[in-house]
Amino acid sequence: MIISVPATSANLGPGFDSLGLSLSLRNRVHIQPSKFFSVSIKGEGANNPRLKGNNLFINIFNDHYTHLTGKRGVFRFRFYNQIPLSRGLGSSSAVIVSAIASAYSAAGVNISRRKLLNLALHYEHHPDNITPAVMGGFNVSVVENNKVYSQRKRIPGYLKAVVVIPDKPISTAHSRTTLPRSYRKDDAIYNLSHSSLLTACFFNESWEMLRIAARDKFHQVARMKNLPELFDVQKLAIENNVLMSTLSGSGSTFFNMVYKEDAKPLLEKFQARFPSFRCAIFDFDNDGVLFRD
Repeated sequence: MIISVPATSANLGPGFDSLGLSLSLRNRVHIQPSKFFSVSIKGEGANNPRLKGNNLFINIFNDHYTHLTGKRGVFRFRFYNQIPLSRGLGSSSAVIVSAIASAYSAAGVNISRRKLLNLALHYEHHPDNITPAVMGGFNVSVVENNKVYSQRKRIPGYLKAVVVIPDKPISTAHSRTTLPRSYRKDDAIYNLSHSSLLTACFFNESWEMLRIAARDKFHQVARMKNLPELFDVQKLAIENNVLMSTLSGSGSTFFNMVYKEDAKPLLEKFQARFPSFRCAIFDFDNDGVLFRD
């Protein structure tokens, strides 16, 4: 079987821990029964021996497969990873979602996307990355009583993502320690109103208003201080008429949305200005997790 899960960009400015979308950059895992357990990794993380010895995917897979079948299966796992690690593109959520989906598929048990999403919540307590990883498209999500409630919107093909991926990671756990313990009422209202407007812009396809809607007072500035070059990335994007420019997750990647015809010119400007960073154009993904026998 083959399970693939897309990269995600979460928060999207003011939508702290609640908004996210998926990109056409995927991790795939090929699984087949075997006489001997084995793991191979190609792509991102291939040179990291820790990923083979202490693999989050394998641990989650074994937990669910054993629960479903009452036995411990022996499989060969081949990982083909395209999502950069610790760059704010949902690599951990991709692992969690693909591990649960793979266990159910290997056990021959059907699982709905909604159930998969709620099982993933046990490992990732914020729904902003796991929801688009499962559902695809743009998603707004909330958690009530340990259950994810979400709404999804397909993203049209005439929009593209231009991402800037710095050569340095930013740990989500560390970046959260830089955030304030409390927020002023005015800042909370600011983010609430902008997050609401951003959601309405996606569902109504009012793309020109996104630049205003994507402004944030909760987390971006504090996190961007961990890598000050990110302020220059955002400034260059805004000067070149992007629809929105936001820190992707906790960083270090910066996400930019543009019309299709504006993607290549913006990419070339990023490449010229930030030659040590990886800059790329991606389509948006509207499929989410995919299963194939």
